[in-house]
Amino acid sequence: MYLDVTAEMLLSELGYSKTQTTIGQMQEIIDNTREFDKFAKHIISLNTELKHMKAYIAISNSLNYLKIKCDDNDAPEILAEFHENIAHWSNKYHIEIQKVKKKEVYYIIGYNK
Repeated sequence: MYLDVTAEMLLSELGYSKTQTTIGQMQEIIDNTREFDKFAKHIISLNTELKHMKAYIAISNSLNYLKIKCDDNDAPEILAEFHENIAHWSNKYHIEIQKVKKKEVYYIIGYNK
């Protein structure tokens, strides 16, 4: 099944309001993320999977990428599950991610196969 993931659709799925600014920012992220269309639909399912850990996918304010974030003060078990889920997801769908040092944050760089 092919799912056309647009900036507007992704904003809605991630809980953002759709304004000209956020649509433009999301489109820049999509354009900047290597072969975004090859894995875009998996971003939505990952975001749903992360909710029980109080983790989420968000727009980065500093880079033109989506980021995957978990609260730093979560229980060690939750943080371990978070990192395991991100590693599994990125390996399964061949997605390059970049971990931010000393933070529970990853950037989604793009498709890597």
